Amino acid sequence: MPIWTTAFFAAMLAAIATFPLVAEHWWHLNRNKLIVSVALSLPVLLFLMSQGLYAPIEHAAEEYFAFIVLLGSLFIISGGILVEGDIRATPMVNTGFLALGAVLASLMGTTGASMLLIRPLLRTNSERKFTLHTPIFFIFIVSNVGGLLTPLGDPPLFLGYLRGVPFEWTFGLWKEWFVVSAVLLAVYFVLDTRAYTKEREVDIAIDRRRVEPLKISGTMNLVWLLGVVLAVAFLNEKYIGEAAHYFTREWVMIGMAGLSWWLTPKLLREKQSFSFGPIAEVAVLFIGIFITMIPALMLLEQHGGKLGLTHPWQFFWGTGLLSSFLDNAPTYLTFFSLAQASSGDLGTLYPAMEMVQHIPTNILAGIALGAVFMGAMTYIGNGPNFMVKAIAEENGIKMPSFGGYLKWSLAVLLPIWVLVTVLFLL
Repeated sequence: MPIWTTAFFAAMLAAIATFPLVAEHWWHLNRNKLIVSVALSLPVLLFLMSQGLYAPIEHAAEEYFAFIVLLGSLFIISGGILVEGDIRATPMVNTGFLALGAVLASLMGTTGASMLLIRPLLRTNSERKFTLHTPIFFIFIVSNVGGLLTPLGDPPLFLGYLRGVPFEWTFGLWKEWFVVSAVLLAVYFVLDTRAYTKEREVDIAIDRRRVEPLKISGTMNLVWLLGVVLAVAFLNEKYIGEAAHYFTREWVMIGMAGLSWWLTPKLLREKQSFSFGPIAEVAVLFIGIFITMIPALMLLEQHGGKLGLTHPWQFFWGTGLLSSFLDNAPTYLTFFSLAQASSGDLGTLYPAMEMVQHIPTNILAGIALGAVFMGAMTYIGNGPNFMVKAIAEENGIKMPSFGGYLKWSLAVLLPIWVLVTVLFLL
């Protein structure tokens, strides 16, 4: 595989990272994202077919289909659950919102949990003036860290599941999830308590008067959500054998999403401004990602062992640094393939370590933690980050610029990643 074929993957990732900053209005249209995806994918497809490499194309197409069906199903179903109300915006209440989001993110995905909770949280805090830290920590916790525990939680983990990582394997990362979530919630509680003392008495009084109990509508969607969870967990080769090759899991998830769309009153979706724009954006971008990354993954599988990455902390920081400035899903797959290419050396270095898809579990943990955790470092690290930013700005909160957000993440998150390295990866 010639090195030049990886240039299209690099260009795809560079487009995702830079166009929102330098050509925001043009990039805002999903049509233009599709144009970029097709323009960069077509040369790769033509080259692979000219070499008779149809199997990698077929495999990428199958992974893309499964990936989009999962995200689309979670997006549609979670979009039918509406949380209304306006309770008191105390530090304890706000911290409770974020803690709930940290749990829900692993069950309904970081995108689903973010879209479900961000509007009621902002509505609850609408009477307060010092609230900038709240959507920022929401991105940290709900849109990223909380999704660590299941393959449904974050796109990188689902791609690992499609590559053969058992559904329940991520349950073993509960200590890392708990420590990071607890530290972030504690830091947020301290910051919000300080901010609460700065609020004017008149605003606090208004917040006390404008209390509407929380009300959840569309609860039938919890049944369809459970159906998706069970489909991902059990409709695979381990449990249903050959039937898994006929996309049984995906058709069940499509059925769950269809039932949600058909049975949920349209008013519920209208109240939370539901649209297919965000999931369409993911779909058109990942067409380009899945195709252009084929040569890069093939090269890593052939030569990745020469890069010299051997320790969990190296995979954690390598995956994490790229996940900070690129999308964390393809970054996960890149380092996953790198670890598989180095499996011989890694197996010799960690002979007593259990192997998952020929990767020692401590190495796989470093890759998973880097992709999920450090997707929070910038707005472009994970899909929900920009969505939360846009919704917060719609509600009158002036969110920091790309560089301003990076200052927050470096100050708050970087010390926590050092702590994760010391506690779990050395």
